[in-house]
Amino acid sequence: MSVRVLVADDQALVRAGFRKILEADPNIEVVGEAADGREAVGRVRQLAPDVVLMDIRMPELDGIAATRQLTAGANGGPRVLVLTTFGLEEYVYDALRAGASGFLLKDVPPEQLLSAVHVVARGDALLDPAITRTVIAEFAGKSAPRRELAGKLEELTAREREVFAQVARGLSNGEIAAELVVSEGTVKTHVAHLLLKLGLRDRVQAVIYAYESGAIQPGS
Repeated sequence: MSVRVLVADDQALVRAGFRKILEADPNIEVVGEAADGREAVGRVRQLAPDVVLMDIRMPELDGIAATRQLTAGANGGPRVLVLTTFGLEEYVYDALRAGASGFLLKDVPPEQLLSAVHVVARGDALLDPAITRTVIAEFAGKSAPRRELAGKLEELTAREREVFAQVARGLSNGEIAAELVVSEGTVKTHVAHLLLKLGLRDRVQAVIYAYESGAIQPGS
């Protein structure tokens, strides 16, 4: 099945460029465009895309605020892939915390953009938690742990808490399986259960949760 994509950017030429790249892939369908964050939210509700390519700096409503609205629903909304010319680390953290499933600079090669769309469309996080862990630790560690998040960790089983700790370290399912001496399939099941219990979209969200709940301390 084709991946349905909405392109949100305040520059018409940029939207046209992304559309041309995306439509070169027979498994991607561009269902619409939006010139600002507010329009993007409305168009998503009309068109129900699988993935939204979201610029950060846009009028009316910026991309991070729009992402937060789109991912706040009970069904989690579409997957959001944030694209920007601004590579500052605080944008990475804010976008991921808002619920984005990936973050790319606009100058990435076309093949990398296409690959990114397919990665987030199938429910995976584009950014490797092992890579983003440093950024997340830096910004999440600037505020006090949120007690309500720490309390929800009590809903996890002992084994799920073990797996959660390894996910927060940025380990893959295979690495966690080797660490805990269990099968990779077992780890995958535990990861799915803990994400569901904590209301998280993906593994990167789990890393953020670990730091904001105080389960992991920066530098640990």
